[in-house]
Amino acid sequence: MTQPADPAPDNAPSLRPRALALWLLLVAALVVIMVAVGGITRLTESGLSITQWKPVTGALPPLGEAQWRAEFAAYQQIGEYRQINGPAGMTLADYKFIYFWEWSHRLLGRLLGLAFALPLAWFWLRRAIPSGYKPRLLALLALGGLQGAFGWFMVRSGLSAQVTDVSHFWLSIHLLTALFTLGGLVWTARDLLTLAGNSHASPARLTRLAIVSLLILTLQLLLGAWVAGLNAGLASDSWPLMSGRLLPQFSWDQGFFTTLTHDPFLLHWLHRWWAWVVVAALVVMARALRRAGDRRGSIVIHSVFGVQILLGIATVMSGVSLWLAVLHQIVGALLVAATVWGAHSLGRRSA
Repeated sequence: MTQPADPAPDNAPSLRPRALALWLLLVAALVVIMVAVGGITRLTESGLSITQWKPVTGALPPLGEAQWRAEFAAYQQIGEYRQINGPAGMTLADYKFIYFWEWSHRLLGRLLGLAFALPLAWFWLRRAIPSGYKPRLLALLALGGLQGAFGWFMVRSGLSAQVTDVSHFWLSIHLLTALFTLGGLVWTARDLLTLAGNSHASPARLTRLAIVSLLILTLQLLLGAWVAGLNAGLASDSWPLMSGRLLPQFSWDQGFFTTLTHDPFLLHWLHRWWAWVVVAALVVMARALRRAGDRRGSIVIHSVFGVQILLGIATVMSGVSLWLAVLHQIVGALLVAATVWGAHSLGRRSA
């Protein structure tokens, strides 16, 4: 006679790992959209158009002519207007265009926060969160809050009359925090999907290969953020040569550290060639995935980094076309998600 199964824990029927995973993947998709809008905001030089941070009232754009003129007057006090847009003859209509993108970026950030916080509260009250996942979900919520704070610190770095742009250091912190959050969302969602299929499954572990690959990719993302922050994509519109040479000459007169972190020409060169180190690392990871039986993960990683390389070259040769550059940033975010997905597959096998 068949023995009855062990009784399930009292709260087992309320656990919803699959629903949680789908929710986190939806939030991850919103983060990718957020990165895309942030890229447009950067490329249209819209990031300094709103000079104050108003978490609640700032959700509404100016509603009348007087409010628009007040916002424009505040913008006219900063260096970007005084040294660049003012002499170029910026009108109120021009200002409204850049205001729209910065306002959209901030509004999307608010909506993303609600899309995470409200379902989290609902799952929490319904006792639907499996054991051990509450701290991780709270950490992801905290990362979202930090992302908003870092965004404001970035904007504030460009609001003085002496500068005309935001700090590329703060821009890189802002972008990398978003991509780190994206990776955390994908990793946690995959852990929950595994748990939905096997209630005794352990969380995946980061393997040595995954750590090395992610670190190499992170350095490329950092270089990309600095290239964006310094408008270094405009340093050359040819590929593979720059100024007619494969290895151009660089001036180190300002010192090693300053040149390495501020020279647009050098950073452009490093970003375009470190990409091949990333490719090599991801090929090794993809081959490991294929050996582990995850052929689909291997194909996805190869496909995404292939598209990203082509978009990077096209962006350079187009003189940083707006939409090519935005697509390059979107696919960069998707590459982070694909790499984390692959790292999880290797880590799940390890666990």
